Amino acid sequence: MPSAVKQQNNSQSSNSDSPREAEGRGSALSATRNIGIIAHIDAGKTTTTERILYYSGKVHKIGEVHDGTATMDWMIQEQERGITITSAATTCFWNKHQINIIDTPGHVDFTVEVERSLRILDGAVGVFCAVGAVQPQSETVWRQAKKYEVPRIAFINKMDRMGADFENVVQQMRNKLTAPAIPVQIPWGAAEDFKGIVDLIKMQAILFTGEDSLGSTVEYTDIPAELAAKAEEARATLIEYVAELDEGLLEAFMENTDVSEKALVDAIRRTTISNLLVPVFCGSSLKNKGVQPLLDAVVDYLPSPLDIPSITGIALKGEENVSREASDFEPLSGLVFKMTTDKFVGKLAFLRIYSGQLKKGQNIYNPRTRKRERVGRLLRLHANLREDVDVLYAGEIGGMAGQKLFTTGDTVCAENDAILLENIEFPEPVISMAIEPKTTADKDHLVDALQDLSDEDPTFHISLNEETGQTIIQGMGELHLEIIKDRILREYKVRANAGKPTVAYRESVQKTGIGRFAFDREIGGTTHFASLHLQVSPKPQGSGNTVIFDISSSIIPNEFRTSIEEGIHDALMTGVLGNFAIIDTEVKVIGGETDSVNSTDVAFRSAAVMAVREAVKNSKPTLLEPIMLLEIDTPEEHLGDVLGDLSSRRGRVREIKALEDVHVVQADVPLAEVFGYATSLRSLTKGRASYTMEPQAFESVPASMQDSILNR
Repeated sequence: MPSAVKQQNNSQSSNSDSPREAEGRGSALSATRNIGIIAHIDAGKTTTTERILYYSGKVHKIGEVHDGTATMDWMIQEQERGITITSAATTCFWNKHQINIIDTPGHVDFTVEVERSLRILDGAVGVFCAVGAVQPQSETVWRQAKKYEVPRIAFINKMDRMGADFENVVQQMRNKLTAPAIPVQIPWGAAEDFKGIVDLIKMQAILFTGEDSLGSTVEYTDIPAELAAKAEEARATLIEYVAELDEGLLEAFMENTDVSEKALVDAIRRTTISNLLVPVFCGSSLKNKGVQPLLDAVVDYLPSPLDIPSITGIALKGEENVSREASDFEPLSGLVFKMTTDKFVGKLAFLRIYSGQLKKGQNIYNPRTRKRERVGRLLRLHANLREDVDVLYAGEIGGMAGQKLFTTGDTVCAENDAILLENIEFPEPVISMAIEPKTTADKDHLVDALQDLSDEDPTFHISLNEETGQTIIQGMGELHLEIIKDRILREYKVRANAGKPTVAYRESVQKTGIGRFAFDREIGGTTHFASLHLQVSPKPQGSGNTVIFDISSSIIPNEFRTSIEEGIHDALMTGVLGNFAIIDTEVKVIGGETDSVNSTDVAFRSAAVMAVREAVKNSKPTLLEPIMLLEIDTPEEHLGDVLGDLSSRRGRVREIKALEDVHVVQADVPLAEVFGYATSLRSLTKGRASYTMEPQAFESVPASMQDSILNR
């Protein structure tokens, strides 16, 4: 059991004379919540967000995903497909609290949107399907939230669906996610009998009624007799569970086992913020049941900017670690977590302000580029709508329009007190496709469109194949590249031809090897000399590349180290087998030779490239392919066909689970074998099966296939 948290009061005064808050800010820091809605695809994130916006008064009509009218799914591609592609930000108010919400995608191809959103959020609501329970992308987003230590509450949605099983979802959260999940509500009925919920804090049942048939009226009533014993037992379990984690509640429990509502709420808040507890709620967003109590829970249990640790970074002066607390009077610090291009305002940078105030017209500094830029427009965001503001205060999320020097992951700060915040890490793309303009007139427009899209999306890469002259685009999956292609055509009005998607292979080494190269040439009448001796070794999967200098500065002066590193990284980008990037490799500089007159940066950079290539050739290079985790839901009568098809695709079955009316198959399958899988699966199962897919790892290509891939 995790260690208990001591009782403490993190709340701050919401008065404007608070030492952390400037005059003029709309909401107190203690009354601000920055949250994300995270989940597997089709769990109901956007539907839940639409209800939140309606009940909080932000919109006056509920938008529906299935009708293409959801406020947060504003892109035409989202409306057509009924999925979220880009994270959308909005602000609403509930019980005198300002809630800044980011609705994130569930599809694995757009996992970068979840990653960068969680990096800047204070709390998250994990939405789970009452039937599907913990699905593959649920595990991915939960892992991302855990990485950034984001406190979470859980909402088990779709309790009105056939096969809904509240207890099963809670158990799967504990088993699969190792989440300390504990219900603070239990459902009143399930499937077609789902009526409402039972609140274990207030010990009352809740119904959702109203003349508008949209559940606008929250009606508290007595717990029905058939649920009374179950509710008592569940409340006792809740109190005991939280008391083991929280000293304050334990003291109250020792005095009186029937603890007060306030003591229980305060203890759940403390343990949730400390990531010792995940309170679980339930409802049906589509049927307008359970959303208002969920909003109450966001206010009651998720942290304000005052409740989370101060942001830390590196001071540019002195390069020491420094921290900035959430205060309007601290030096400015903020993080750009997303870029987008808007046809009306140009480049738009989404950012979170951690400390200080960002004012329209002030100069801001980018520690990555070491340049300053003037702030043009500041915006508060509501999906694709913008509201101009003069100031963004500490703890707020907003947008800067027209900035040219910033990109995703950049820090925003004051030049006289510059700080560099930790950047955001993004996964490598696994799939590529050639693209070219249909006419010469489209060429420049295509280049501009691709540049805009790569600025927006760090998992979308562009490169040029030097052998063929083709432009190659890379992304996270077939759907990702399909959306990119669609946006180029419809948003940017560029006519382009695209090839078939191909696998983005990688290379690595299987043993230690040595490489030497001496560069001695005359360029432009000047002699350039450098000699390098390198050792290349394999590293564990997923650990990345490292460069080590195991050599004294008397052999190779420190002034050449930057050029050597650049040359090594250049060589690792192209590989030796098929011009694929080399991954998970250690390069150690173990020897070399200089000339006091003729050694230059150019010579050492070139020598490094050639020495790496020589060392890799001596290290048993291997071709790696991306392996995808497939989860397939299929009726039992088609299970044999699905398994046979997976076997023909070099698939390795991990697990087969029998649920109510379907079998769930988890399998590892090479990406090269699953192009067009949706069509094949539909044909095999008469359209009754569905699947999800996410990247797992890179593995060596079988020797029998390597030659055919490299000679294609």
